[in-house]
Amino acid sequence: MKIARRCVCCLSENLSGSQAVLAPFVAYRVFGWEPAEITADWGLRDIRPGHAYAACATLECADCGALFLDMRFDDEEMAALYAGYRDERYCAARERFEPGYAERNARFAEGSPYMPEIEAFLASHVPAAPRVLDFGGDTGLNTPFRGSAAVHHVHDISGLETVAGAVSVSLAQAGAETYDLIVSSQVLEHVSDPRAMLADIAALARPETKIYLEVPHEDVVRLHGSERPIGPRKRLWHEHVNFFTPESLDAMLAAAGLSRVARQSIPVVAGGREVRVMCVLATRVA
Repeated sequence: MKIARRCVCCLSENLSGSQAVLAPFVAYRVFGWEPAEITADWGLRDIRPGHAYAACATLECADCGALFLDMRFDDEEMAALYAGYRDERYCAARERFEPGYAERNARFAEGSPYMPEIEAFLASHVPAAPRVLDFGGDTGLNTPFRGSAAVHHVHDISGLETVAGAVSVSLAQAGAETYDLIVSSQVLEHVSDPRAMLADIAALARPETKIYLEVPHEDVVRLHGSERPIGPRKRLWHEHVNFFTPESLDAMLAAAGLSRVARQSIPVVAGGREVRVMCVLATRVA
């Protein structure tokens, strides 16, 4: 694990930091750390009694507005966090730290309720039966055009079995294919180096390939982005380690040699409340 010294989106060093804590479940999965209750019988002279959690920092970029966790997990740590993502063992471990998670997770098995809106957003830009690669697509359940795609490939680190019709592929196998659409949906907010991942995605695209990116349009940046600094509003970090602004996504697109074709922010209902997702369509710069 490294500590970020530059913005993970635009590489600016114009950062400010504020104190935060790492969610106990993430600390447990990545490092094997458990919260501790410090009591008087510990006999510590300079440490006050109380609950000890994994300390971290919220970093905020003054240039592109991105908000992100200072901890940048390496490949081994990311694999530990996402192995068997949302399977029975994962859910049992998370339920111990976050009672009620298993019930909330069951909703994911139903698929994305706003997929018709995403497919409508993409329809005029791809063939009727597109060749699709879902980069970081888990099982492929929420791949756009899943039922009509001529090819449905999924590249993911979870190791989970894909849904019917989807085929799991390695990065090398994906590089040998030609796709009409490459999807990265609800992935970039999870990874330690989103710029590098976007560069990997761009490298798989042909000039005619469309790239669809979807990330949470987090309330803290969407509603309070003009009230900088907003870092002190973000005190707890979980599996989403990057909060993006439109400007931060544009900076990453430019670095990857991509040009934005369209962008929209759509409301969705999650956990009984309305949130938003930011959708971007891009293509390679000619």
